[in-house]
Amino acid sequence: MRKNIKIIGSGFSALAAACYLAKDDNKVTIFEKNSTIGGRARQLKKDGFTFDIGPSWYWMPDVFEKFFGDFNKKPSDYYKLTKLSPAYKVFFGINEFVTIADNLPDIVKTFEQIEVGSGAKLEAFIKEAQSNYNIAIKDLVYRPGESPLELITIETATRVNQFFSNISKDVRKKFTNTKLIQILEFPVLFLGAKPSDTPSFYSFMNYADFGLGTWQPTGGMYSVIQGMEQLAKELGVTIHTNSNISKIIVKDKKAVALVVNGEEIHADIILSGADYHHSETLLDKEHRQYSEKYWDKKTFAPSSLLFYVGFDKKLKNVEHHNLFFDVDFDVHASEIYDHPKWPEEPLFYANFTSLTNNDLAPKDCENGFFLIPIAPGLEDTPELRATYFKKIISRFEKITEQSVENNIIFIESFCVKDFIKEYNSYKGNAYGMANTLLQTAFLRPKLKSKKVKSLYFTGQLTVPGPGVPPALISGKLVADLIKKHR
Repeated sequence: MRKNIKIIGSGFSALAAACYLAKDDNKVTIFEKNSTIGGRARQLKKDGFTFDIGPSWYWMPDVFEKFFGDFNKKPSDYYKLTKLSPAYKVFFGINEFVTIADNLPDIVKTFEQIEVGSGAKLEAFIKEAQSNYNIAIKDLVYRPGESPLELITIETATRVNQFFSNISKDVRKKFTNTKLIQILEFPVLFLGAKPSDTPSFYSFMNYADFGLGTWQPTGGMYSVIQGMEQLAKELGVTIHTNSNISKIIVKDKKAVALVVNGEEIHADIILSGADYHHSETLLDKEHRQYSEKYWDKKTFAPSSLLFYVGFDKKLKNVEHHNLFFDVDFDVHASEIYDHPKWPEEPLFYANFTSLTNNDLAPKDCENGFFLIPIAPGLEDTPELRATYFKKIISRFEKITEQSVENNIIFIESFCVKDFIKEYNSYKGNAYGMANTLLQTAFLRPKLKSKKVKSLYFTGQLTVPGPGVPPALISGKLVADLIKKHR
C-alpha cells in the first residue's frame, strides 16, 4: 500500500532515502528549511566564484556507483567525474612536502624514498586495508545497526583483534618516519575521531585513499547533490525549500504530522535527515529516545572554521587538495578532543577547485577553500575568525612561497554559530558523531524511533556514520527498514 512519507532535510542521506522510498512506490515529499537543497553540501556563489560550502573530497566512487546503479543509472548520467592526479599534497614546511600520486605503485615509491623499507610495508598495509574495505563497505555498513549480531561474520571473527587495537598503534608499528605516519593517519580523520581512538579495522579508509583514489566532479561536490535531486524528481519526489519544521506531532504514540511554516501537514511516515538531536527536540519530551545527558557524553566529530576566499590571480605551488601539517599534529588533535579549546597552532586544509575547473572562478583568478578543524561548542566571534585567518594565510604564504594576502577580493567565513543556525547542528559539529569503538554500528542512535511508531532517522549521527558515502548508505538503510516494517 502506497504511503505518504514526509522527509525533513535535503542532505545526501535524505535525498538518497527519498529516491529509494519513491522507487518503492511511495508518495515522498522533502521539506528543507534553507533556500537551497543539499544540507551541509550546499554551494556558495559570489562575484563569479563558486565554492562547495561543506564536503569537498569525493572518495569511495564505488559507493556512488552502487547508489545510482540501484536505479539502473550511472553517476555519469548526472555529472562528470575526473580522477585527480596527483590526489593531494601534504606540506610539512617550506620546501618540505609529500605529493600523493593517483596510483598505489607511485605512492609506494614515494614512501620508499622517504623511509627505506617502507614501500613493502605499505603494500602489505594496503592489502590488509583492502580486505577490510571489502568486508566493511561491501557488507557490514549495509546493515541497519539493530543488533550486535550484525557484526558477527566469518570474516570479522578472524579480525576481532582489530577492534581492540587502533590505527595509531598499527601505523607506528610499521613506520617510523613522522611524515609517513601523519599521511597514513589522515584518512581516519574523516571518521571524526583521533587515530588513537579509531579501531584498526577502519584502516579501510587508507584503501579508499591510496587504492581507489581521489576524484572530483566537474562543478564541485554540489554537482552530486544536483544529480541526486534530478534522480529524485524523475522518481516523483516533491521538494520544498524555505520550509521550516517546528514540530513533529505524535498521536497515540505514532508520528502523524509535521508543522511546516506553521501549517500542520499529515504523514503516514516521517523521516528526519536533519540533525538527530535537533530532530528529537521537535518532539514533546516524553517521546524522545535520548536525553541531553546522553548527547553530552557522546564523542562528536570536530566542528570547523571555514573560509571561502576569492583571489584575483592564479596561485602556484599548490594542488587541488592540500594539507598543511607544518605544526604538531598530536597537539592540535588534543585541543579538539582532550582539552577542547581554540588551537594555538592549527593544522589546516585548503582546496582550489578552480585549478581543476576554470569555470569555478573568473579568468586568471582562483577560488580558495580553507578549513581549520576545531572542537565543537567553542566560542565563535568575528574577532576569533579574523585572528585565525591571519594565522593560516601568513603560514600559507611562507610555505607555498608566494604573496597572496594583497590579492584577496573577498573572504566569507563559516563556523560554529553558522553550523547551528543553518543546520541545527549539535554544538555546531561539522561531521556528526565520531566512529569510535563504542559508537559503531548498533551502538549509534537508531534509524527507527524506539518510542514513536512511523518515525525514522537518517544521516551522520546514526548508522553507519560520518562522511558522504556513509550518508548515501544511511539513506538506503532507513528506506529498507521502512519497507521492512511497513
